This record gives sequence, C-alpha cells and structure tokens, in this order.
Amino acid sequence: MEEAVEPGCAPERARRADGRANGRAGGRAGRVALRSAPLAEALRPVRAGMPGGQYRPLSEAGVARIHQAALEALEVIGFANAPPSGVAILTGAGAVQGADGRIRFPRALVEDMLARAARGITLHGRDPKHDLQLRGTNVHFGTAGAAVHIVDLERNDYRDSTAKDLYQAAQLTQHLDNVHFFQRAMVCRDIADNYEMDVNTLYACCAGTTKHVGTSFSDPAHVQGCLELLHLIAGGEANWRARPFVSNSNCFVVPPMKFAEESCVTMEHCVRGGMPVLLLSAGQAGATAPAPIALSIVQAVAECLAGLVYVNAMAPGHPCIFGTWPFVSDLRTGAMSGGSAEQALLTAGCAQMHQFYGLPGGAASGISDSKLPDMQAGWEQGITNVLAGLAGLNMAYEAVGMHASLLGFCLESLVLGDDVLGQVMRCVRGIEVTEDKVSIAAMQEVCLGGPGHYLGSEQTLSLMQSEYVYPAVGNRMSPKEWIEAGKPELLDRAIARKNAILAKAGNLIDAELDQAIRAAFRIHIAR
Repeated sequence: MEEAVEPGCAPERARRADGRANGRAGGRAGRVALRSAPLAEALRPVRAGMPGGQYRPLSEAGVARIHQAALEALEVIGFANAPPSGVAILTGAGAVQGADGRIRFPRALVEDMLARAARGITLHGRDPKHDLQLRGTNVHFGTAGAAVHIVDLERNDYRDSTAKDLYQAAQLTQHLDNVHFFQRAMVCRDIADNYEMDVNTLYACCAGTTKHVGTSFSDPAHVQGCLELLHLIAGGEANWRARPFVSNSNCFVVPPMKFAEESCVTMEHCVRGGMPVLLLSAGQAGATAPAPIALSIVQAVAECLAGLVYVNAMAPGHPCIFGTWPFVSDLRTGAMSGGSAEQALLTAGCAQMHQFYGLPGGAASGISDSKLPDMQAGWEQGITNVLAGLAGLNMAYEAVGMHASLLGFCLESLVLGDDVLGQVMRCVRGIEVTEDKVSIAAMQEVCLGGPGHYLGSEQTLSLMQSEYVYPAVGNRMSPKEWIEAGKPELLDRAIARKNAILAKAGNLIDAELDQAIRAAFRIHIAR
C-alpha cells in the first residue's frame, strides 16, 4: 500500500485541554510507519468488488418498459450485415432472416438464451489475488479505450501513443490499488504491422501487470497467433482455458442495429479459444443512438441482447460481459461529451439493466472531455465514476487516464485517478451502522471529564486506517504547511509518483519465458 500524504489536521497536532501535546506511544514516526505498512485485505477501507447499488435512476416500471422495448426492437427491426457464419449460428438457434437480409429475434429465443447465459462469472488475473468476481452489484474500476495520443505533461503536449506508453500504463496499474483491471487503453502507433501491433499490445499488458487484461484484435486472422502467445504465458493451453486472464473487447455491433462482420468473426474465434468476451455496444446518443436517454439505453440493451444470443447459440454459458456503452453527444456540435451528467445517468441506468437480467455488466465512466488533468477533468471523472459505483456497475471501463473524449491517455492522470477512485469506492462502501459504531461510550469518555475532542482517542486511532481513505497525491496541507513545503503543485506530485512507480516496476514475465516469447514473436518492447 503506497504511503499516504499526511492529513492536514492529523491527530499528532492535537493538544490537550491544558495546552500540552498529547503523549502517545510511538509518536509521529510510529504512526507514519503504521500507515505505510500494507493492511490485511479484510481491514482495507476500500477494495475491489465492494457492492454498490444504492443509486437507481430508473424506476422498476422504467426498467421493465426498457426491457419490453428492447425485445420489440429485436423482433421488429432486427440486425443487418451478419456474416455468413453468424447467419448460420443465429438462424440455427431460431432467429429469422427476412427477405431484406436482416436477422430478427423472436422473444422466446431471447428469453431462452438469457436462461442459458453465464452469471456470477470470474475474470481471472494472472495472479489469483486480482481475480474479479462479477456478480450482483460488485464494483470494479479500470482502464479501456483506444486513444491515439499520449497527453505528455512534462512537455505539455499531445503526441502519438507507443508500445512503451502502453507497457508503462500497465506497470502503473499494477501498483495502483484502486485500479482493478487493465484493458488496453491506447494504440501502439509506432508499430506499422497490424499483427505485430496486436501481439505487442498483449505482451505490453501482460508484461506490465498481473491484473486482468482486456484487449481487442484488428483482424480475425490475428486471434490464433495471439492465443498461442497467451498459451505460452499461461504455461499451456489447458492452463489458459482453466484461468483465462485476458478478455476480448469486441465491438460486434455498428450502431444502430447492424453487425460488424469482421468483429463478429473475431468474437467467434475468441469464444472457441476460451476467451471471455465483452459484448460492446457503443452508440452515441443523438448520432448513432437515439437522443432520449431512456431510448438510447433501449438500443444498447437490444444490441447487447443480440450479442448474447449469438454467443450462447455457439457456446451456452460462455463468460460474457453485457457491455452497454452508450455515449453522449453535445447536441450543439455533435461532439462526444463523455464527462457529462447525461453520460453518468446513461451509465447508471445501464447498470440497473444489467442487474435486472442478473448478468455481469460493464459500461463507460470516468471519461474526461478536458485535454489535460485539470479542474474540468476532476469534476467529470468524479461525477461519472461515483454514479457508476453507487449504481453497482460490475465493470467501470475507461475510468482513469482518458482525456479529449477518448483521444488522449495520460499516465499522470492514471496516477491521479487512483486517488479519485479511492474516494469513489469509499462512497460505494457507505456507512456501516453497528452497535460498536453508534455506542455513546466514546462520547461519554470525551465529554464527561475527557479532553473535549476525539483526536488521539483510542477509537479514532483504531479506525484511522480501516474507516478512512487517504489520497496518495492529493494535498490536504494547511496554507502555512503548503508554503513551508515549497508550494507543491498537484501535477508535479503526480509526475513524481509516476516516475517513482516506474523506477521500481519491472517486467512481470519470467526472463526464460520472455526469451521463448521473443524467439516466437517480434516484440518491440525492450526487456
């Protein structure tokens, strides 16, 4: 656990009623050491998979109405552009191809496939301690996206993203407690060959972190070679299939209501290869999805239900994430508005639909439209992430690091986002009301003959680490302390923490295995 920044009104500055400093065993150094030591998992104030679900923007009647409208859309409108293999799979399961070529889905078929669908799935990490339990309202935050630029704070500029940037983002994620998984966040634009780009994307992610990884493939023909790389890392195909630690982020649909043919074929290969699949529908309200928030959710649900039928017709119970990702347009310009309140509502409403079906679900949150990690980025990331968490979203993607409406990724923003997500998860945890925590005994001790404050009390000190979350980079100094410390600025502190983590982060693929990988594949990232 990274050392926390000293709180601005820390207990060590408490004074007794007679003006003398409180004397406590261990003193300041002892307490700093205590806070620096890793806590047992059960004592940590926040952790991956804590249940949310306190916030529900849709009424029960609204959820039911959206479900019915989605079924109607599948039955009446259907999907265009299914690949020949998809037509065979879907019609073989009971879907109907009309004279217009569109595949339509009878309600009974959708309901049958919903009954077959996997629930309560585990997304594995290479290290089992990072396994993600996707059930109920368990909440997890992580990265995602396909940014083509890096926000380079040290040069205050945007530049093309590289394989090294992706590797470093994975390394940072490995050391950030509140970022629970690492989905490919940027494109390796320094690798011209698309197959080599897909291979190096996987390598960069797996070499940087043992948390669960998500990736995509630029061509269906690349899946087999990439699976061979994963078999090497896993120690064999059987080991891979037992604990698949990479999922496929698959845009199988081109909104509105059309299959993406190549992505569908990729999805088929991934399913057959034992890889979990994120069924991703990413319409943009007012552009490729309807403008009303509720109807945008209807379309996203309908599109993901079609994907669910597709996968379960191939492999009943295959692990899938119901990836309703409707985005928002600024209707004045048509530009994406990923940090808006409407985006937060869309994501929270989608989380409710996932829970209605009892399916593991994912959606977007934490995207900033700001070009830099500034105040705008802070409010956009804070609002959208806290609503996603309180809504009980299983997988909150793009939650940290994303700027310029998904065009730019910032390593320092990833570090700052760890602080944001710590506060978000504390909100998700909520307030525990237990007999011990509402007993007035502590009040009696302080008020009736005690010092008249709770700073330094046994109860305060006992709860300091388990009840409260402290930022690693955020600054809670008083103005006087801040001036005495040289007026440290937030972005400078983020740069420093980024560099400190990268200085100690190594390659997480064993050296002997790494040699075997480099003998079989062209790896562009230096060991």
